[in-house]
Amino acid sequence: MPPTVYPTGTTIYDPEKCWNGYTLFQTGVFQFKSVGAILADMNGNVVNRWKSLHGIPNKMLPGGHIMGSSDCRNARYSHQDMLDLVQLDWGGNVVWKFDKYQRIKDPYQKQRWMLRQHHDFQREGNPVGYYVPGMDPLVDKGSTLILCHKNLHEPKISDKLLLDDTIIEVSWDGKITWEWICSEHFDEMGFSEEARNTMSRNPGLMMTQGKYGDWMHINSISTLGPNKWYDIGDERFHPDNIIWDGRETNITAITDRKTGKLVWQVGPDFSATEALRKMGQQVGQHHAHMIPRGLPGEGNILVYDNGGQAGYGAPNPGAPTGNHNARRDFSRIIEYDPTTLEVVWQYPKPGPGLMNTGSGYFYSSFMSSAQRLPNGNTMVTEGSDGRIFEVTAEHEIVWEYLSPYASRRQKTCMIYRAYRVPYEWAPQAEKPEEKSVPRIDNTRFRVPGTVIKRPQKVTSSKS
Repeated sequence: MPPTVYPTGTTIYDPEKCWNGYTLFQTGVFQFKSVGAILADMNGNVVNRWKSLHGIPNKMLPGGHIMGSSDCRNARYSHQDMLDLVQLDWGGNVVWKFDKYQRIKDPYQKQRWMLRQHHDFQREGNPVGYYVPGMDPLVDKGSTLILCHKNLHEPKISDKLLLDDTIIEVSWDGKITWEWICSEHFDEMGFSEEARNTMSRNPGLMMTQGKYGDWMHINSISTLGPNKWYDIGDERFHPDNIIWDGRETNITAITDRKTGKLVWQVGPDFSATEALRKMGQQVGQHHAHMIPRGLPGEGNILVYDNGGQAGYGAPNPGAPTGNHNARRDFSRIIEYDPTTLEVVWQYPKPGPGLMNTGSGYFYSSFMSSAQRLPNGNTMVTEGSDGRIFEVTAEHEIVWEYLSPYASRRQKTCMIYRAYRVPYEWAPQAEKPEEKSVPRIDNTRFRVPGTVIKRPQKVTSSKS
């Protein structure tokens, strides 16, 4: 049970050590009613709010524009389906919209177009959806890469109906120009016979009006963008290729844009090679992406390795059916070389063993993200707690924010993914004053009205 009383807003802030800007996040996750998308300054003051957005995630564009979704599908008939993808200006006016991917007829509702977007999208011009010097996402033109859902049957996986993941590219004028369907590449993924048997019996079944299997659950997509690996001739890392990760399978992979085939992959088996064993098991990871050119660590893979439970395999005492057979009760951020799989940076700082949690223990078994900032810091979204923090390469937390926006239904302050953007991306707002927030000494912090009493000295006595 977490504490019931704790501070919210900005709780730590060192302006000299931070990469200062605005932070964008969504209040309420897959909620029909929420405060909306919030843009806040470093001291936690709200700069703008787009209350009509339900973006999972929302992303800023230069000029004060924002992308997200206007609403989500009724959860009785789907799992995390957004109806559309929209682009709004600073005042909340729609300047672009797309929803024409599938015609859906839900019970008691009229047939309508739905995008069924979930978890991620990228506007052309920027590979990862966060600020990269010289790689601004396009505002009034360009294509958009979108992660979507599609229900289908694939006997190679299971005889159950699947909730499959697809990636589509949509032109500015609303034409679908490319589609990739995840289940078509099942044979390329290297599942063991035990994993295949487990998945066949239960491919991540979800309950709604019927049953379907969310077998892969991709939660992040991005293009690789220009990178040093391709420059030296490694075709796997073509700038147009797409990196994605699947939460349910513990897989992170790169899809060749021209052929659709997988050309690079880690997981699901992290015991297959010495390099993977040194990296350690990834469990339910989110937001795996290649750090773009122009940022410290460029070319490395950055991922929020959640922990929790995920994967398919042999039944064991912790996973009697073989579902969610990999388990770990802490999170970590890892940055690794995609050619050698060597971990080059990790948060928390590892102790004697690589998988040791070290200092600064934190945990979110779902959602969450990590963004590399231009000064070498990393901004982390610890999603389940509604906590965002900025940490230096030396593992010092120099900014921390706790969301005060609790959802009405779940009574939590969860944040799916936050992004830091430069001040100049919101020219409508006056640049804020940056006020330092010193770290509180928790050993002396008390709720007003309580009295701090020193413990009495205990003396031993002989009976």
